[in-house]
Amino acid sequence: MEAAQSRPPADASLADDLVLPFQADRAGVSGRLVRLGPAVDRILRGHDYPDSVCTLLGEAVALTAMLGASLKFDGKFTFQTKTDGPVNMLVVDYRSSGTLRGYAGFDAQAVAALEAEGDIAPGDLLGQGHLAMTIDRGPDMDNYQGVVSLEGSNLNEAADAYFRQSEQLPTFIRVAVARLYSADASAGGEDQDHWSWRAGGLMVQHLTREGGHGVPEKVPDEDGWNRALILAQTVQDQELVDPLLAPERLIYRLFHEEHVRAFETRRLAFECGCSPDRVKSMLNSFSAAELADMAEEGRIRVTCQFCNAQYDFNPADFAQMSGESK
Repeated sequence: MEAAQSRPPADASLADDLVLPFQADRAGVSGRLVRLGPAVDRILRGHDYPDSVCTLLGEAVALTAMLGASLKFDGKFTFQTKTDGPVNMLVVDYRSSGTLRGYAGFDAQAVAALEAEGDIAPGDLLGQGHLAMTIDRGPDMDNYQGVVSLEGSNLNEAADAYFRQSEQLPTFIRVAVARLYSADASAGGEDQDHWSWRAGGLMVQHLTREGGHGVPEKVPDEDGWNRALILAQTVQDQELVDPLLAPERLIYRLFHEEHVRAFETRRLAFECGCSPDRVKSMLNSFSAAELADMAEEGRIRVTCQFCNAQYDFNPADFAQMSGESK
């Protein structure tokens, strides 16, 4: 990307909810910059999460968007942790259409105790366990899953370890999450409190180069990579989440000396995908006895873990459908 291409878009709203791929030719690196506004705010506001849990889930959403944007086919990328810490589970889905959803499972009392002590490190919330990254390529292809251990580390470190172990390529990853105040109440989400969550991330990876017969070699140019790494490490958290700093301007600010080029942005949006029909289809897989056990006060109530939407059904409807199918 040249200087003329680094100007912010005319519509400031276009600087949010996107992934911007780029390449720095002189250094021989490629990368992705993610900027999330309303999409991550909707995910985090969908539940009554403590701020520390929101921050951790926001980091997972930013990482998922950066990593999932590499999909070259119609599929789904899932980022999931399972640990023994106060936040025992994080799940974020990215679909190749650019939609995101996510939720966190946590021990409210344990998180409150940590927050009462002061600053919380991500490793304190996560504890020990593993991070799994799964690529779902559809019903006609096998899924791919990569797993890396979480041992008191943060999500950045775990993702970096994954790339070092699986792809054996030098990689830089940084994500940031913040809750920003705006004088415009409409920026504060549904409760109009002037505050909204934002997230951003930067990923830089060394390009492979071609060896004999066009076969890629994972042998980096150390000088180019070292220059790119030094430049990437100067990025500040506030730059990654700043709604007034256009993504194109940020990557030009960081890598203009390395002849950086920006490619077409990929739009992101929150979308859960749950619906009454899908929930009903799921409930139809249970037996009459199991459905009876689910009922409370004569109703079956289901809450979506991702968006917190609630669905209410009459058990008799399923009994009737079961009878009609015989």
